[in-house]
Amino acid sequence: MGASSRKNVSSDRLFYKIGEISEITELESYVLRYWETEFPFLSPRKNKTGQRVYTRKDLEIIIQIKNLLYEEKYTIAGVRNKFGETKIRKNTVSLKTIHEVRRKLKDILSILK
Repeated sequence: MGASSRKNVSSDRLFYKIGEISEITELESYVLRYWETEFPFLSPRKNKTGQRVYTRKDLEIIIQIKNLLYEEKYTIAGVRNKFGETKIRKNTVSLKTIHEVRRKLKDILSILK
């Protein structure tokens, strides 16, 4: 990240638009949109008008991805394996777990009746 782009990073900012992220990270907007399709853990929210709204955490993830791809020469699959896959697995719930919880809730409802 260049010295000029560091001026745009403010620790008190909660949200950034895609153009601001693009300027800060020195990446084109289309690259950021492409990365969203490749890395499920990078998913900025959209505001009422449909614009992407990135958080500080999203910015940090983008910087890490950029470093892995451009500096450390990882492939996209390599970044997914190193960075994303484990996080995705930790945050997902299996269908089996959902059915088990549902069954238990039905049991509780029948007891309450």
